[in-house]
Amino acid sequence: MRRTRTALCLALAATVVVGLAPAMPSTWAGPGGRPGDAASTLSDGYGIHVAAERQIDPRLLAVTVTTPALPGPANIRVLLPSDYAAHPARRYPVLYLLHGTSGGAADWTSTGDAERTTAGLPVIVVMPDIALDDGGGGWCTNWYNGGAYGRPEWETFHISELIPWVDHDLRTIGSRHGRAIAGLSQGGFCSMSYAARHPDLFSTALAYSGAPDIAGSPDVEVGTTMIINATEVGLDRVPPNSIFGDRVTQEVNWADHDPATLAENLRSTDLFMFFGNGAPGPLDPSPVNPSGSGIEGLVARDNVEFHDRLDSLGIPSYYDAYGPGTHTWPYWARDLRESIAPMMNDFAHPPAPPSRVTYTIADQHYSIYSWDVTMHRPAMEFSALENADAGGFALAGSGSSSVTTPASYRPGAPYAVMLHGDALGPTTVTRLADSRGRLHLDVPLGPGNPFQQDTAAAAVAGTKVYTTTVRIQPRSTTARISSK
Repeated sequence: MRRTRTALCLALAATVVVGLAPAMPSTWAGPGGRPGDAASTLSDGYGIHVAAERQIDPRLLAVTVTTPALPGPANIRVLLPSDYAAHPARRYPVLYLLHGTSGGAADWTSTGDAERTTAGLPVIVVMPDIALDDGGGGWCTNWYNGGAYGRPEWETFHISELIPWVDHDLRTIGSRHGRAIAGLSQGGFCSMSYAARHPDLFSTALAYSGAPDIAGSPDVEVGTTMIINATEVGLDRVPPNSIFGDRVTQEVNWADHDPATLAENLRSTDLFMFFGNGAPGPLDPSPVNPSGSGIEGLVARDNVEFHDRLDSLGIPSYYDAYGPGTHTWPYWARDLRESIAPMMNDFAHPPAPPSRVTYTIADQHYSIYSWDVTMHRPAMEFSALENADAGGFALAGSGSSSVTTPASYRPGAPYAVMLHGDALGPTTVTRLADSRGRLHLDVPLGPGNPFQQDTAAAAVAGTKVYTTTVRIQPRSTTARISSK
């Protein structure tokens, strides 16, 4: 479950705003790879409507889309491999590459040298907006909006819509081992947060001067709240606490998106962190921008804390604290150049998914590695699916849960499901696998906690955690198993 530890402030993201590069005449080979096509064939679907497309050069496409998840049009830049049209049967891995605060989808190609860095490489690069109109940014979450939720729903756009849309319209390797996610500053928070919340979607996550900790001790809460509130009011033009909610009543929501809190979920993900210490470095102009220096100094301390958190859990990461360097584009462009080779190596030799799934989240409903879990409880709190495989699992939390397993069983066959928990004596029930080979299980845990985790009321009453262990065997072995 959630840990408590000391951490320091995160960084405010980059403030570079760049315009779109002018279109250059050339022949665009569409996603189907048909040489000579004058335009791409990107289609509507998965909640996305393609409002406009513009070919910038033979590899680069600018797309504007609308979606019910966002209150306005969003931009996406797509870089295709140079040989995409020449190999119509080939599929490619995808790098999702995210910009920072006050930036836009064009940043990585107009300022970050992404096109030259990926030239000749067999990879598709997708660069979506994480803010509308080059605004402050959405911090890659579905906004709290004073408890009303609703738009903008950035996580819905990026995870539930953009990824399946890209996999449908482009020739991708549409699975975990064919996806990486990277970002700078606020986008670095996003890359680590999305990887931690959705470890079954990305095999590799990279943060360039990222902010991988937004929840922790009182000092980190003060700093992160000030920065995100300033982004909301000053750049997004919305009331403070619109994104994650008020810390007093919604701290669990902040933690639910915090890569450091969710670090255990990253155990099977290859992790890369690049950052400077804020001192003037070899790529800085003279005089150095003091804000870029101060922000990177905060970034450095935040990354050290995150790295220490990973070390405490025995989770390896590539950790490049390169010393002098500020919060500016020359360093992020260099980070991408230096990380592209190991990233491509990961695509060729991806980290293996876990043999047993362990996953912690505060969401009421989640799907992870084909496990589908819905919690039934009075208040928002963390729960955990632990050591899940075809032989069973443990579930920790309060209330009860509905669990649908992966398709690991013989369709129509009976299975003995044995449950034993902190608030549940040994119980055995029979369940039939459905037509797809899945089991649908009800898992009691214990009395639901009445107060949301990390609130004043919960601090007094406590957030009790109950664990129920579930074992699954073919029904014919029930007698033998029950005797043990």
